[in-house]
Amino acid sequence: MKNLITLLLSLMWVGSLNAQEDLLQELEGLEEPQTNYAYATFKSIRIVNGHSIEMPAANELQVVISHRFGRINEGASELFGLDQANIRLGLEYGLTDWLEVGVGRSNVRKTYDGFLKLRLLRQSEGERNFPVTVSYVSGIMVNTLPWRDETRDNLFSSRLSFNHQVLIARKFSESFSLQVTPTLIHRNLVETIEEPNDVLALGVGFRQKLNSSLSINVEYFHLLTEYTADNFEPSLSIGLDIETGGHVFQLFFSNAQAMTENLFVAETTGSWGQGDIHFGFNVNRVFNLKKNR
Repeated sequence: MKNLITLLLSLMWVGSLNAQEDLLQELEGLEEPQTNYAYATFKSIRIVNGHSIEMPAANELQVVISHRFGRINEGASELFGLDQANIRLGLEYGLTDWLEVGVGRSNVRKTYDGFLKLRLLRQSEGERNFPVTVSYVSGIMVNTLPWRDETRDNLFSSRLSFNHQVLIARKFSESFSLQVTPTLIHRNLVETIEEPNDVLALGVGFRQKLNSSLSINVEYFHLLTEYTADNFEPSLSIGLDIETGGHVFQLFFSNAQAMTENLFVAETTGSWGQGDIHFGFNVNRVFNLKKNR
């Protein structure tokens, strides 16, 4: 009799477990499939000089202070370029989680610039799988230097340049991300008849994470327009990102001193092979402007 009671209790326990498993399976079946999006593909809104696919969140303001010093090969008399400095001050604001607006002012040609960045697609897995994040950047730059060419009329349109970029990035792992950036630069006015108004380039950048706070970033713009490729240098920059709370510091070396696309993509003159290298840094500070309820 005792053995029979034990057997019955064992069967009841097994049946209870099976019933719990069936209930869990039914509940899992009722759960809606989820989509997990990639985040922190890059740590900053810039890889080095060029845009990354990262954007400010809605109602978030990012203040960007950028410095580029002179050429290292100018020697000790110029403190290896530190006696010279170019600066750009920029503001970038997230209108939504997928649209931002930015403005800036650089002392190189006293250039004012503005742009819109739009996220079109986002890398994801789960219910929706998509391999890359795709964004589009459209910008305008205005040269406000005093007009010195007496052979040409001082037209406002002559001072304008434009850039259009498609940013295609993938976060391959927690440590490595890659971005490809097809780029079109248009200058309304160029120096000579031979120089084209339009310049095509292909940018490539990657981030290799070292630890939770440090990463190595490399950025390269290959010139596709023949005249420009023959007369200017491709922009190459190598740097270190340092994240500290609300700040991101970017320290790097580059053969480009300018900080707007019309110049660092289309008109870089420095050569790494000849030591025409500039030390520079970006400081990025984030402010959340969303009102607390």
